[in-house]
Amino acid sequence: MLRNLIFPEHVYRDGTHHTFMTEISTLGEFGLIDRLTDGITPAHASTIRGIGDDAAIIRYEKDTDTLVTTDLLLEGVHFDLTYVPLKHLGYKAAVVNFSDIYAMNGTPRQITVSLGISARFTVEHIEELYAGIRLACSQYNVDIVGGDTTASRQGLVISITCLGDAPADRIVKRSGARPTDLICVSGDLGAAYMGLQLLEREKVASAGQKDFRPDFAGKEYLIERQLKPEARRDIVKELADNNIVPTSMIDISDGLSSELLHICKASHTGCRVYEDRIPIDYQTAVMAEELNMNLVTAALNGGEDYELLFTVPLADHERVEKMKGVRVIGYITEADKGCALVARDGGTELPLRAQGFNPLAEEDDNNGDNGADRQK
Repeated sequence: MLRNLIFPEHVYRDGTHHTFMTEISTLGEFGLIDRLTDGITPAHASTIRGIGDDAAIIRYEKDTDTLVTTDLLLEGVHFDLTYVPLKHLGYKAAVVNFSDIYAMNGTPRQITVSLGISARFTVEHIEELYAGIRLACSQYNVDIVGGDTTASRQGLVISITCLGDAPADRIVKRSGARPTDLICVSGDLGAAYMGLQLLEREKVASAGQKDFRPDFAGKEYLIERQLKPEARRDIVKELADNNIVPTSMIDISDGLSSELLHICKASHTGCRVYEDRIPIDYQTAVMAEELNMNLVTAALNGGEDYELLFTVPLADHERVEKMKGVRVIGYITEADKGCALVARDGGTELPLRAQGFNPLAEEDDNNGDNGADRQK
């Protein structure tokens, strides 16, 4: 009887019984989310936007909306404590939540922190983790307002929920992009992924060696981008200062390709992105050559950059071009034109594919990626 409760059987018309199970890997993370949330509709008028964006939108007051987002990080899936200091981990766990609020053109205000802790951790370990969370909150002016702790049988689990707000008329969703809109991105891409590859390489090199010293000389930027990312509140402020409200926006956690496809799917559009316009740091390029990896592939699919990807009307071209740290990399098209990368030759078009890290896919499909992926 218990087995029937856990593994339900389907009775076919011929009277035969078959236990049917669908492997999660066949759906992938986003397919699973779509399936679990299909048909969920808000029951409250205060729920303006639920599942499907970087943060939910809740309206308790007339002119200001509340933004809510949550993140779950699992040891061995999203981080490796062999080379990730606990203080850095705490800082990063908080900042990636702030990034989701900024991606909605909002301001983070409060977080709750829930931890699953295995027996191998001491009080001092958790204090170090919390020191990083507290530092992030201090830097971004965010309050810690609650949380929970429990035992974990398999490593460390971190779950953070962030609340923020924004004026109702300035919230930016993924669904507002329109044909001819310009596609813009902040900062540079691929550095965090290259930092991860460097850390993994040195981890392998250190196996069985006592007093091993990793070689990070000349690649400090890559390590920082992986271990201590920053949310781009400066870009949100600069947009406001220039009186620009993007038509759509998302933060780059799963890779440029994946995030662009999210925007295009939500907006019912296509896109063209120019390979030679994708911003890449010099250290990223050097590391890719050293590891014999395709640089553009790393920038498109590496993830964990936490830069802002957004679209603006063509009329805002001059203003957005003057923004420090922002680059126009392409434009939005009609949906029937599809989503493509325009190669450096200016004529060849390659279809964009979502190849960022997917923790719910088969292991072989992840291509060794270990980026911090997020449920959205």
